[in-house]
Amino acid sequence: MAKARKDNKGRALRRGESQRKSDKRYIYQYKDPNGTRRVIYAVDLLELREKEKKIVRDQLDGLDTYVSGKATLNTVFDRYMATKYDLKPQTRVSYKYMYDHFVRDNFGKRYIGDIKYSDVKLYYYHLINEKGFKPVTIDNIHTLLHPTFRMAVRDGIIRVNPSEGVMAEIKRSNSWDRGTRHALTREQQKAFMEYTANSPLYNHWLPLFTVLFGTGCRIGEVIGLRWDDLDYEKRQISINHAVIYRIMENGKAEFHVSTPKTKAGKRTVPMMDAVYQAFRDEYEAQKERGFNIEVCDGMSGFIFANRNGGLHNPSTINRAIRRIYESHNAEEIVKAKKEKRAPILIPHFSCHHMRHTFCTRLCEVEENIKVAQDIMGHADIGTTLNIYAEANDEAKLQAVNSMQKKFDIF
Repeated sequence: MAKARKDNKGRALRRGESQRKSDKRYIYQYKDPNGTRRVIYAVDLLELREKEKKIVRDQLDGLDTYVSGKATLNTVFDRYMATKYDLKPQTRVSYKYMYDHFVRDNFGKRYIGDIKYSDVKLYYYHLINEKGFKPVTIDNIHTLLHPTFRMAVRDGIIRVNPSEGVMAEIKRSNSWDRGTRHALTREQQKAFMEYTANSPLYNHWLPLFTVLFGTGCRIGEVIGLRWDDLDYEKRQISINHAVIYRIMENGKAEFHVSTPKTKAGKRTVPMMDAVYQAFRDEYEAQKERGFNIEVCDGMSGFIFANRNGGLHNPSTINRAIRRIYESHNAEEIVKAKKEKRAPILIPHFSCHHMRHTFCTRLCEVEENIKVAQDIMGHADIGTTLNIYAEANDEAKLQAVNSMQKKFDIF
């Protein structure tokens, strides 16, 4: 019978255990599920055996502890993306861009088996408090990391998802300030449109802005509108695609046609009189200066064209909006001072605020939220309800102020 091996304190060592003579450290040798020999170390026997228990437990659970210790988050994310066969090309590029810019070179280099709940939480707080990231960016990053960790759990690489519940806790904290995208007031909207219409420098933007303010469509949907999408007889606009401008895998920014991600995105939008006339005016103007010549993913006949006859870049439109309201505000301040009144100043806004503004105007007059949801193409009615609540708050304030002016009761 073989004599049991013992450590320097006379304690019997189990199979696979040993003690080095040089530094008295304890060693445990074992084979991982792939048959590869592995070694772990500890300064005392109790610590070693705790590690042994974890290895045995993990192997019984079918976990490969070597992979969990050596695979980085980057490796697992790349594997996760490889499994997403149904992603639209532009969505894939967007996900990769987001991950490469905000995760890959720092947090992504960590071993996935070492990442704990508190690590994910601290990383998000670091981005919010030190990097100044906006909540929407943190949401987007979490949208990538959470399913990546979830896949690792399903693959047996880690036991639990360390990102589970992190966002819920952060959103309850004082660090989370999502901010509210406010609609323009009626006064501000009218001031902007009148200034644009009366400006020789900017009035060529009027048809596009009328359609944005008058349909509530997303900027990509409006940029992608074709003459074939208009039904003048029924006064309807068919929204069945959008044109996006994204950085592709080759590093170049390109226009691409995108189909709606949800059923709600494909819809028909009523054409109010001002919008109908805007399309007519744009058509007549293009008969003189030329029509859009762009061909994008096989589509042509786009309605709105830039000065070169191609598609509009959303960033260019937003810059034009900014120049217009800044010019208006500068002139309005001087004018109001001469007329001894408060100036009507237009706050910063973008194309998406136009969509929000349309939805607000719609909610002010339409009590059927489902109708508003269908026109806007909101997949989640909660989005429509939030805007409705904001519009209702403003209406209530106006009602109380009107009552105060009408009745001298105080």
